[in-house]
Order: sequence, then structure tokens, then C-alpha cells
Amino acid sequence: MGSYILCLVTIDDLAKAAEIAEVLVEKGLAACVNIVPEIQSIYRWKGKICNDTERLMIIKTRKSLFEELEKTVKNMHPYEVPEIISVEIDRGLSEYLRWIDDSTEPHP
Repeated sequence: MGSYILCLVTIDDLAKAAEIAEVLVEKGLAACVNIVPEIQSIYRWKGKICNDTERLMIIKTRKSLFEELEKTVKNMHPYEVPEIISVEIDRGLSEYLRWIDDSTEPHP
């Protein structure tokens, strides 16, 4: 089994989040994408404090696929600078991690 990550992406449009998620799964870049329908984001952008409602995409994949996943999300995302970050999965149910391997391409 390989090395696994969660990728976090915020976006303002639920339909666009679903579109990106479907492309990632179809291309084998993600095994699963959860979309949390509403989060409140408070952040600094271009010198102003912003307070917006966004959606959070939680993407399960292999570490080796991050660069292609990042490129795909960035090309589809409406933000000038989208949040695309990864967090390593330290441990997980072996059957679930194997499913991530089986659900993503190219296979290790």
C-alpha cells in the first residue's frame, strides 16, 4: 500500500464543487470526495478581512497523485488562488486504504 493524503479545497459554488469532485473521481485522481455544504470562512484577501460562506471538499487520494490533482482542481476552480492543501494520513483501516489504492489511477 502507498502513502495517502486528504486534500482540502474550499469553493463558493456547490454545483462547481460537485463538478470538480466528479472529474477527480472519474480521472482516478481521488477515491472519494466529501462535500461539506456550508462552512464559514474568515480570511484576509488583498488587505481586507473577508467573511464568506463556502463549501469544503475533502478529497481522499494517494500522495503520488497530488500534483495532477492540484493541476486539475486549479484549472477548474473559479478562485484566483484556490485553497488546495494536503494532509498526510498517518494511519487508517487497512481495508479502506487498500480501497483508495484500488480506486485511483495509475495503480502503484
